[in-house]
Amino acid sequence: MDRRPTIIDVAREAGVSKSTVSLVLQNSPSVRQDTRLLVREAMSNLGYVYNRSAAKMRSAGAGLIGVVINDLRNPFFTEFATSLQMALSARGFATVIANTDEKPELQAEVISAMLEHGVSALIISPAYGGDNSIFDNIERAGIHAMQVLRKVDTRTDKFPFSAPDYVNGGQLAVRHLISAGCRRIAFVGGVSDRGVTKERMQGYLTELAALGREPLLVPGRATRAFGRESAKLLLKEYPDLDGVICFNDLVALGMISGFAESGRNVGKNLKVVGFDGIEECAQSYPTLTSIGCDIASFGVQIASMVLDWMQDSRFPPAELRTPVTLIARGSTRAS
Repeated sequence: MDRRPTIIDVAREAGVSKSTVSLVLQNSPSVRQDTRLLVREAMSNLGYVYNRSAAKMRSAGAGLIGVVINDLRNPFFTEFATSLQMALSARGFATVIANTDEKPELQAEVISAMLEHGVSALIISPAYGGDNSIFDNIERAGIHAMQVLRKVDTRTDKFPFSAPDYVNGGQLAVRHLISAGCRRIAFVGGVSDRGVTKERMQGYLTELAALGREPLLVPGRATRAFGRESAKLLLKEYPDLDGVICFNDLVALGMISGFAESGRNVGKNLKVVGFDGIEECAQSYPTLTSIGCDIASFGVQIASMVLDWMQDSRFPPAELRTPVTLIARGSTRAS
C-alpha cells in the first residue's frame, strides 16, 4: 500500500464493518473476542497505527498543533510562524510553538515533549545536523508531520515538504542585477553544506554559467554581523564588485550598513539584493530589493494543507514549491 492505511482498509481486511473496527479501537466490551483478534491482526498486517489524539480531536472539533521552528529570532521564520498560528486559530486549532535555536538535540527534546502531550500534528522547520531518529519516533506515534522551508528527512512520502522556489529566486536576482548593468556579482552568506543554501545558490550559479561569468561565493552565517563584515572585506579584495546577492535579508541589511560605512553608494554604483522579503526591507535606507516569498500566504497555505490531511485524509503533495517574486527597491536603483 502506497499510502497510510485507514480504518476503512482495516475493516475491509478483517471482513467487518467500519463501526466494528471503531469499537475495537475504543476497547468496547460489546465486541466478541474472536472479532477483536481478527481486527487486531488486520491492523498488524496493514501497519495501521491508531492516532488516539487525532481521534479525540475529530470528536471534539478542536486540537493542538505543534509548530517547531529552527530560528525564531529571524523575522522570516517569525512572520511564517505568526501567519501559520493565526490561520490554524481561525479554523479552531490551538498552537504550541517551540524555537530550537538551530540545535538538533533541542529539536529532539521539544518534539518528544509535544508527542507526549498529545499534539494532533507537527509542522517543522527543522534544524540541520543530528540524525533522523526523531522522525522515526513521529512515524511510530502515528502523527501527521510536515517539513517546511527546509528539508532534512528525504522520506517525503511520509513527511511531505513545502518551501518557496529558492532556485528560481536566485535566478531572478541575477537577471535583475544583469539588467541593471552589473558585471561582477557575488553571492554572500549561508552555510555552504546546507540544502537551503545550495538551492538559493543554484539559481545564481546557473545564470552566471549561462553568461560565461565566474561566480564569487562568500559563505558564512546568515546574520547582519556577517553581512556587515563581508561588505568591508569584499570592497578591499574585489574593488570591481558592483552587485551582491545575499543568502537572506539579514545578511543584505548588514551589507548595506557595511557599504555605507565604507563610503559606497548602494543603489547607484553598487547594488544589493536580499532574499526572503521580510517587512523590514521596506523600512531600511536605502530600501532593500529582495526575493519575496510571500511568507504570510505560505503560512496560510501550510495550515490548510495540514488540516485537510488530518481531517479529510488528503495527503499533501510530497514536495511543493511556491512562487517567488523579485521586489525592486532602492538598493538596486540609481536614484
